[in-house]
Amino acid sequence: MEELEIVPLSQIDGMRIFIDRVEYRSPHLHPEWELLWVLDASLNITCAQKKYEIQPGELILFPPNCPHEFHEMEQPCTFLCLQIAPRAFPSTVHLHTDEIRLSNCLPSEDDRWLRQAMLETARVYLEQLPYSELFCVGQCGLILHRLLKFVPCHTMTAEEMACAEQRNARLSRLMQYVDENFMHKISLSEFAQREGCTVSYMSHFVRDAMNQTFRSYVNSVRFHYARRQIATTETPLVSICYESGFSDYRYFSRSFQAAYGMTPAQYRLCSQFARAGHLLPAGNLHSREQIYSREKSLEILKNIRLSG
Repeated sequence: MEELEIVPLSQIDGMRIFIDRVEYRSPHLHPEWELLWVLDASLNITCAQKKYEIQPGELILFPPNCPHEFHEMEQPCTFLCLQIAPRAFPSTVHLHTDEIRLSNCLPSEDDRWLRQAMLETARVYLEQLPYSELFCVGQCGLILHRLLKFVPCHTMTAEEMACAEQRNARLSRLMQYVDENFMHKISLSEFAQREGCTVSYMSHFVRDAMNQTFRSYVNSVRFHYARRQIATTETPLVSICYESGFSDYRYFSRSFQAAYGMTPAQYRLCSQFARAGHLLPAGNLHSREQIYSREKSLEILKNIRLSG
C-alpha cells in the first residue's frame, strides 16, 4: 500500500511531488505525510470516519497511515501533492495530526508561505537541476516544521502505535482480499474466518475503518472497476459486467444508470478522460486518475498564481 511506489515519476529519497487529476481514488493508506493543494475543482474526501467537501484552493494534510478515499464531485479534480517519508525526519514518526483542513489552522501569512514553498519545491523537483535533492529535502523539513507549528497534533504512545499498526495491517489485508476476489462470489464471513474473528466484529471493523459496510465497499470496487474498463477498453459491456463480479447484466445496467446517470453504453460514448493521458499503473485497479508528465506539470505550475 506504499503510495510512493505507485507514482510513475522519479523520486528523491524520502519525498515526492506530483500533480494528479482524479475522478476516483479507492480507499488507501501509506506511511508518508501527504500534503494536497486542490487546484481547480471540488473534491469529496472520506477520512477517519468523516466526509469532507473540499473546495478549490484548499490545503489538506493527511498524517501517515491514515486511510482516505477521493471522489470527484461535478468534474475531475486536479491537485498538487507532496509526500514526505517520516523516516527522513525521525522526530515526526510518532506524531498524528487531528485536523486535515489547514484553513482551520494556518494564519494567512503562513498559508501563503506554505503555498509558495510547495510551488518552489515542485519546480525544482521537476526541473531536475543540479543538487535539487538538497533543496527539496531541506524544503520538506521547513514545510513540516511550519505545519506542525500550527496543526493540532499529539504524540502517539507505543501502545497506540502498535494498535494503529495492527489495524492498518488488517485493513490492508481486507482491501487486498477484495481486490483479489471481487470478480467472484465474496463474503465477509470468509475474511473474518481468515482473521480469526467473528463476522459481527469484522462488520464493525469495516464500518469504523471505511465508513461503509463490507457489501457497499465490494459493490463500489466492482462499479469503479467496471467504469474503468468501459472507459479504457473496447471489451463488450456484458463481458465487463461478468468480469466485474456481477451475475446479471440487466441489474448491472440499471444500477449503473442509477449511480451515474447514464447507461454503460452512454458512459463509454462520452468517456474521454481515461483515454487522454498517462494513467497510473494497473496496480490501482479501481482508481481513475492521471499523473501528469513532467512537462505538463511544469506548464500547470507556471499558471498557478498566489493571491494577496
